Amino acid sequence: MPVRTTARSGIRRATNTTATGLRATAVAVLAAAALVSCTQGQTDGGLRADPSAPSATASPSAGPAESADSVENADQAEQAAGKATEEPTAPAEPAPELVRDAFATLQATLGETCTPGAGDCAYFLGRVTQELTELDEAMRADPKGPGHFKQPLADMKVLFGKLGKDRSTPHLEKFFTEIVSTRDGINTWMQDHPDDYR
Repeated sequence: MPVRTTARSGIRRATNTTATGLRATAVAVLAAAALVSCTQGQTDGGLRADPSAPSATASPSAGPAESADSVENADQAEQAAGKATEEPTAPAEPAPELVRDAFATLQATLGETCTPGAGDCAYFLGRVTQELTELDEAMRADPKGPGHFKQPLADMKVLFGKLGKDRSTPHLEKFFTEIVSTRDGINTWMQDHPDDYR
């Protein structure tokens, strides 16, 4: 009896020792595998120190269509940002002409005339009225100030008061004499002020 007990005890001890060794080996292998996995994750962009940080790579479940949409949206946003910086916020108002330029185009009408009621006044009277309007604007905007152009501005004010807003040919023909005499009077005044048109 004592021999059997001793033999059984020896077998149990050997089995326990083997099991303990196997367990220690398994734990060491698992620890080494985990260490290798962590190291690869840090170098390959797999695992992160902060698990809550979003992944920089596309999700494996994202298909080609979703990736294409993302690229297209990014391109559209970039183009919109580029247009916003390129385009001006509001178009600038054109500055009035210089007095000499406005007067030069009015002077070009000096050799022209028409006969009211003959059907040839639409262009002539329309043009002279437009040239006088632009000269009025140029004189008011000139650095010398409107006081320098007191006489021509006063003459144009009287004419525009008679014409009102109506620029139709029949209406302008009624004021043919006033339109032509205003043009000619301004021409005479400007000839006496050569520094304003040369």
